[in-house]
Amino acid sequence: MAASALFEKLALHAPHLPSKQFIPAFVYGTAWKKDATNELVYQAISNGFTAIDTAAQPKHYREDLVAAGVSRAIRDGLIKRSDLYLQTKFTSIGGQDPDDMPYDPTSPVVDQVNASVMSSLQNFNFANVVKDDDEAEPYIDTLVLHSPMQSLNETLEVWQTLEQYVPNEIRNLGISNCNLFTLMDLYERSTIKPSVVQNRFYPNTKFDIGVRQFCKDHNIIYQSFWTLSANPALVWSKEAGALANQLGISPQSALYCLVLGLGNITVLNGSKKTQHMQEDWRAVEKARQYAELHPAQWERTMADFRRMIGQPKP
Repeated sequence: MAASALFEKLALHAPHLPSKQFIPAFVYGTAWKKDATNELVYQAISNGFTAIDTAAQPKHYREDLVAAGVSRAIRDGLIKRSDLYLQTKFTSIGGQDPDDMPYDPTSPVVDQVNASVMSSLQNFNFANVVKDDDEAEPYIDTLVLHSPMQSLNETLEVWQTLEQYVPNEIRNLGISNCNLFTLMDLYERSTIKPSVVQNRFYPNTKFDIGVRQFCKDHNIIYQSFWTLSANPALVWSKEAGALANQLGISPQSALYCLVLGLGNITVLNGSKKTQHMQEDWRAVEKARQYAELHPAQWERTMADFRRMIGQPKP
């Protein structure tokens, strides 16, 4: 595969779907945006984002305001629903605000999952703004299990409940905050295999080298989050600095490009500033062109970065 292909959209492996779905280099992250979520989602779509991540977890996300921002963008003709990748999550009781949940915490876990999915589908109903040639029925591109449950059996119970919505109301399934052994068990025992894994990319997990290799081997897209905030040492490393100077981009954008350069990765990007949104997308394009025109130099850059994070040669 050409180095520049690392910066193209990644195809979700979903044999249950009649056509391929794709995730771009950046997925717009909406955690902690609170009342600003509506406007920030609209600005993200206005500035090149075609993929949005949220969760049915009012404690940290405003899924309803994500939908409001998307509705406005569709109504204003910025994007079609069918060209947008919308990803949300089921969050268990432990991750919820006891006073604000999308389900009854006293109900069985299966009922909790069903209620959460229904609340997300209600938010993602854009029938009043889509055009005649777009998809009017509400659906979720990927539903992510926010964290494994307390036991493997309960995790499988939740997963099997979600599988019943695939491929109609939910197109793909994923899991977040997941270690390698849980991922292997889930993959082995599930009918609908995970299409994405969304994990922190940081030193505490040795940058998920084992998880990312499993994902690559099994056609699962790895979604990196906390990429900047958890890695100041990487942002200000000589490797990121050298790429930043070479391409005329910020060290933060350079780190994004280096992580994307590892392959089979998309990055959650939650920038609140339109300038940074634009700069990050321009940086990816500059890195793509550089990798295409100077493949040997790019590979040396990536070899240095892989060495820095302790990743073996591919």
